[in-house]
Amino acid sequence: MTIKIERKIVGYRVNENKLDDTQSHVEERESADVIQMHETLQRPEMLIGSTYKLKVPEHVSPHAMYITINDIVLNEGTEHESRRPFEVFINTKNLDHFQWIVALTVIMSAVFRKGGDITFLVDELRSVFDPRGGYWVKGSYKQSIIAEIGDVIERHLIRIGMIKPTELDEAQKELIRQKREQLANKEAAAAIDANPSMAEETSSAATAAQDDGFPPDARLCDKCRHRAAILMDGCVTCLNCGDSKCG
Repeated sequence: MTIKIERKIVGYRVNENKLDDTQSHVEERESADVIQMHETLQRPEMLIGSTYKLKVPEHVSPHAMYITINDIVLNEGTEHESRRPFEVFINTKNLDHFQWIVALTVIMSAVFRKGGDITFLVDELRSVFDPRGGYWVKGSYKQSIIAEIGDVIERHLIRIGMIKPTELDEAQKELIRQKREQLANKEAAAAIDANPSMAEETSSAATAAQDDGFPPDARLCDKCRHRAAILMDGCVTCLNCGDSKCG
């Protein structure tokens, strides 16, 4: 539209509302161009895969499981680039688990492709208990194979940035250091009283045991589910997560 100006222009003003509207339209258009995870998203020909080996005790399953999680990269090469799990497969030689493995992987893959917050899967899988009882793996108690699969899913989601890793604060780290030092000194003193000639060997052995793992008489920690809780000075403290009954 053409407007004829018949008088001299002596001033002007900027319509800020129009600018705000234009900016909002630009932002909406940019957000509309960002690809989000959804169930109608077509699978590309190639996905990025990560395979995790899951070895449970012999009495639970004589064969290892191999969990493969394939990820899709959304908005590659842009500031909105993100990596999201697209599908999961579990392979094992143990055919006793074939049916529930197929069902579990199909359901988890469907949840992955649905999009949104999928981190709830970790807690749901960890809440499954084996009626025959759980088992120990490297000082950590697992309620069932399903629960340990949940641990694998969590590790993968941490790796791709969907879950932030839980880290101990400085106070917890200092508490664990002090308790480990007290425990090492206590064990060394008890060994010296029993055999004074082995003082130097006992001290180095106590330090090595402290660095290698948790005390053999440690209890199960209710918080982190590791066999790392010890009783010292009337207070139960976990040497893995720093949880203390004394606050």
